[in-house]
Amino acid sequence: MKPKRVPPGPGQESVWDYPRPPRLASVPERIQLLWDGEAVADSRRALRVLETSHPPVYYLPSADVRMELATQTARRSFCEWKGEAVYFTFRKGQTILPEIAWSYPAPSASFAALAGHLAFYLDPLVGLVDEERARPQPGHFYGGWVTSRIAGPFKGDPGSAGW
Repeated sequence: MKPKRVPPGPGQESVWDYPRPPRLASVPERIQLLWDGEAVADSRRALRVLETSHPPVYYLPSADVRMELATQTARRSFCEWKGEAVYFTFRKGQTILPEIAWSYPAPSASFAALAGHLAFYLDPLVGLVDEERARPQPGHFYGGWVTSRIAGPFKGDPGSAGW
C-alpha cells in the first residue's frame, strides 16, 4: 500500500519529492555531532544523500570528524547506488559506540564526492542541523536525520517495510 504523502509546510521539503535513484547535494547548514555534550564532528562542508521516502543522510568530511576516536571494523555492506561501505566504532574513555559511522572509500561514480566522508547513526549521538536537534530516522536501520525541515511519512515508520 502506497503511503499518503504529507504536504510540506513553508520551508519544508517532502521526502516524497526526493529522487530514486538518490542524489547527492551539498549542505549549506552547519552540521554538528555531539557525544555526551562534546563535539565529535563539526562541519560546514557536509553532503547529504536524498532518496525517496528517506530523511536525508548527512556525510561529513573526515577532516571535520575527530577520527582519533574512530576505529574501522571488519564489517562491510553494499549499496546498489553508492557501492561498498565500511564501518567505524568510536571510543571515548571506556565508552564504545560500535559501528556508529560508515563511509564509502571508493564510491560509485555518481557518488564520488562521498569519498573521505562519514555518516553517523544518531542515538546516542546528538546531531544538529544549524542548531536544530535532529531525530534518528525511525526503524534503527537507516541513517537519516529527521528535522522540522522535512515532511514524511518516512521509511522506517511502522508499516513501511513493504515500501
